[in-house]
Amino acid sequence: MRKTGILKLLCVSLLFSAVLYEAKADDNGAFSGYAPYTIYGVGDLFSGGSAYNMTMGGVGIASRNNRYINSLNPAAVTARDSLAFMSDFSLYQNNKIFRQDSQYAVNNLVNINDIIISFPLFNHTAMMLGIKPYSSTGYNFSQYDVIPGMKGNVLHNYSEQGSLYQIFASFGVNLFKNLNLGAEYIHYTGNLKKNYTQTFSDAAAIGIDKTEESILSANTFKFGLQYEQSVVKKLKFVLGATYKMDAKLNGFVNTTEKNGSIVTRSVSDTLAYRSQPLILAAEKGIGLAVVYNKNFRAELDYSRSNWVNSGFGTLGVFSPTAAESVRLGFEYIPKPNDVRYYRNIIAYRAGAYFNKEYYSVNGQPVYARGLTFGVTLPVFQWYNGLTLGFEFGQRGSLKNSMVRETYFNFSLGINLFDIWFQQYRYE
Repeated sequence: MRKTGILKLLCVSLLFSAVLYEAKADDNGAFSGYAPYTIYGVGDLFSGGSAYNMTMGGVGIASRNNRYINSLNPAAVTARDSLAFMSDFSLYQNNKIFRQDSQYAVNNLVNINDIIISFPLFNHTAMMLGIKPYSSTGYNFSQYDVIPGMKGNVLHNYSEQGSLYQIFASFGVNLFKNLNLGAEYIHYTGNLKKNYTQTFSDAAAIGIDKTEESILSANTFKFGLQYEQSVVKKLKFVLGATYKMDAKLNGFVNTTEKNGSIVTRSVSDTLAYRSQPLILAAEKGIGLAVVYNKNFRAELDYSRSNWVNSGFGTLGVFSPTAAESVRLGFEYIPKPNDVRYYRNIIAYRAGAYFNKEYYSVNGQPVYARGLTFGVTLPVFQWYNGLTLGFEFGQRGSLKNSMVRETYFNFSLGINLFDIWFQQYRYE
């Protein structure tokens, strides 16, 4: 009965996620308002972690926890009970307020954060399969110009929406008891659709409608290691490191231009013949975690990726640069094995981060900083849980007519845990 109930819940979760994925994938980040930080490159980059990672400031490079799936380091897949089947499904809800001088714009969206399953293979080995977002773009803004003559005023409207997702498969192995190695194959896929319209106030004038849709894909690999070392009884340290190779974007760019209702240009170009290829930058990361008696864990992560030679070049005031991130997270469980008081088995988490984005604006770096909070509420038995998270942060500033983005984000995660392949002596 226990296994049947868990399987039913897993099937319902996956069905729900598939429906929501289909409904939201094309709307990721799309809103009415001015969001300049999604204009450049492939848009906003996601930290990539589950609700568990997000509630701890986005750390995970050195995280080894047999209760939750950690997809930020492929070596972490071996942190598990030997017969455990695990799955993770999470959603996020973003609320953003943009301000530039005296102008304001807002947006909100709901989308899938990850769908992941993890299971053992052979002795000391395990595997993880999943899908999660890599980036999203979404903006819609207008500009008026006054043109002398009969045509009168002209309205320029710019918009874009779309996402890149990463489908991945990870393999990990435990060596020499304390050393864990992992490798991950990543396939990027998605599309970005831009639109520009020119509309005249004079009805006799014919406007322009230009649509550019990029259908993109890429492949790469990510490698990771984690080393555990006990210091004294109940206290241990975990050192983690990751390296993700760069990825060359392939695909097509379909361009259509219209004057009124008449198509004046329709062309499809392949990215394979570009003199300067578009590259998703490689990323290096290192992390250190401290774990005490399964009650308390803390982690500090640092990562860096250089986008200078990514091929995206300069777009208006935007220029590629090197991205950096520092993340700090904490988790506390009063009494993990308490069977008397429910509050003692709740996982309480908090975190903070400081990011430097992969672009500059007018030569000025763009920084983001935030705080995260969350809890995991145990349900059923084993390590099944419901994770609730909250994030508050800011990106950019009001200096030099830049845009300041303030956001309040919520996350919801469901992690399922079950023991498979176990032969019971009694029914």
